[in-house]
Amino acid sequence: MNRIIVLFLFFCIKSFSQNQEYIEREGDVTFFSYTSVENINAKNTKTLSIFNPQSGNIAVRILMRAFVFEKTLMHEHFNESYIESDLYPEATFEGLIDDFDTALTTQTKIIKGTFKLRGIEKPLEFKANISKTNIGYNIEGDLEVLIDDYDIKVPALLSPNISKKIKIAFNFKYDTYEK
Repeated sequence: MNRIIVLFLFFCIKSFSQNQEYIEREGDVTFFSYTSVENINAKNTKTLSIFNPQSGNIAVRILMRAFVFEKTLMHEHFNESYIESDLYPEATFEGLIDDFDTALTTQTKIIKGTFKLRGIEKPLEFKANISKTNIGYNIEGDLEVLIDDYDIKVPALLSPNISKKIKIAFNFKYDTYEK
């Protein structure tokens, strides 16, 4: 597992130019599934992300077992049946912020990239609010993904309990990354 983390960080560092980079080691990612039967909500505060404002490149790594649920059974089903965290321990996103302007203190931009979940890569495009702070940047936003796009199988008996669209929200507070 530590090898995966080191390789991910190495890839992120190599993919960015030599300009100043920023890192978020405890980013917030939540997901929400609404149905008339039961809402499913989970939060992960162990998300790693690297951002390069000069190039607009952004990379995110999410440990799937780090999601916290209200109910233990939801956590168990999520990791064992739906995400299969033993086989697919993480999700990743690699992308580019369109027309990012380092001179602006606040801006709303489109981020385009590739999201990988359960070994399946899909292009994603979504809006994010970006603000410059005294120590770095804050990037927050939300998006929706379809569970069918990532081959997440829901038994027919449980299908009324799981929405076909999952809303994902994120909030990253970047600080200077020292190499």
